[in-house]
Parts: sequence; structure tokens; C-alpha cells
Amino acid sequence: MQYDPIKRVLGDVFNKTPFLRRVFYNLLDLLLLRAWHVHKELNEWAAHRRGSEQHILDAGSGFGQYTYKLSGMSSKWRILAVDVKEEQVSDCNRFMRNIGRHNVLFKIADLVKFREPESYDLILSVDVMEHILEDVEVFRNFQASLRPGGMLLISTPSDQGGSDVHGDDETSFIEEHVRDGYNIREIEDKLRLAGFSKVQARYSYGKPGQVSWRLSMKYPLLMLNASKIFFVLLPFYYLVTFPVSLVLNWLDVNGRHPSGTGLIVKAWK
Repeated sequence: MQYDPIKRVLGDVFNKTPFLRRVFYNLLDLLLLRAWHVHKELNEWAAHRRGSEQHILDAGSGFGQYTYKLSGMSSKWRILAVDVKEEQVSDCNRFMRNIGRHNVLFKIADLVKFREPESYDLILSVDVMEHILEDVEVFRNFQASLRPGGMLLISTPSDQGGSDVHGDDETSFIEEHVRDGYNIREIEDKLRLAGFSKVQARYSYGKPGQVSWRLSMKYPLLMLNASKIFFVLLPFYYLVTFPVSLVLNWLDVNGRHPSGTGLIVKAWK
């Protein structure tokens, strides 16, 4: 299934007003389990930093929901958000200007080439690395762009069924992926190879999260990919499934999983 056409349709709907875009971000935060995991890690990182100036890179910003979250946590933080999609960069810059967030800039950049030595205290990369073949090169750019002691936070599918791939004869649920998921040791080794001094990785999307993902993401996306008429039916679908997904997301974020279809990885320079 191609995800980008659906993302464009969603962008067209929710870009009409700043209010609708805020609603969209709040829905993503509630529905996407990865957002729960990422927000947990960002809140921990931010615990003693809200009052100090920090420089942050959102590497592969997409719709911009994580930059929106970070920019609201402290006006002292300066955030650069980069993405390869020109329309998303333009939409996000317009939205941030409209709501008066002046500590943010979105711009077009290729992460394979992007490097700003010792510029950032935090680099965030959410569901990006599965789209990039030259991953070690990107990791080296991240390491070079971090200040000493800076942290890289990655969310990406694992090889334990990430992208909904469970065997050699299956293909990724998302056609834009260049890899189905990382082995947890593989990504740790690649980050150390790139020069990171310390790496921690854990599984997300354990058993509760996998059920939640199917209910809140996979099945709705399949329906929308089949016909746009399902946009009308989605509110009724979520009226039934949303409470269940909320409970499952909470269980996933607050549990430890021996395996899972996602990875949360932190690495320090």
C-alpha cells in the first residue's frame, strides 16, 4: 500500500485552518502509539532542560507534529525541522507563523547530505530510517551534528514484524519502506560504528501495541486506500475502536517487551 497519497489527502483536509491542524496533531498524538513512546522519551529528556536554551533537529519532520510538541515545551528552545517533501515544509512553516511559534524553522534537506557539526543538543528521527538506504551515512551525519553529550532519539520498525512483515515471503505494508525493520543488535552496532559512545535500544509495539496498531492504523488505512468514501465512515469506526486503542497504548508504553514490532533507540555522543 502507498502511504504518501493518503498523507497528501489528510494534509489537504487539515491544512485549511490552524485550528484544524491543531486538531489533526492532537488526533495523531492519541492514535499513534509511536507518538506515545516518543513523547515519553521527550518528556524525560526535557525534565531539567525547559529553562535553558537548547538546539534541536527534527530529522524527517513529516507533518511537523513533533516539532509542534517541542516548540510548545519551551520558548527558549530553537528547533530546525527538515524534510525532503517541499509541500510539507511549506505547510508547516505557514502554520507555525500563523500560531506565532517563532522558535521554529522548517526547511528542505536530504539527511544523507545534511551535516551541521556540533550544532544540536537533541536530534529526533521518527519513522524515517526505514525510508533511507544509506543509514550508516545518516547516522554519521547525526553524530557529527550533535554537541558533546547530545542525544539522538529514533523510532523505527523492528525486524520482529515491523511494517507488518512476518516472513521472507511477505512484503512491507508501506511500499515506501526500503527495509522492513531493524534487528535490535544491528541498529546498535551501526550507531556505534557511526561514532556514538553509548546506545540504548528497547522494543515498542509489544502484544498490546500490535493489536492497537491494527485497530487504529492498519485497518483504517486499508479502507481509505480502497475508497475515499471511508473518510465519512471513519468517525463511526473510531467511536467503537478508539477506547480500546487508548487502553492498549497505555499498556504498551508502560510495559517492558521481550520483543516488539517497533524500536525506540537512544544514542549519545
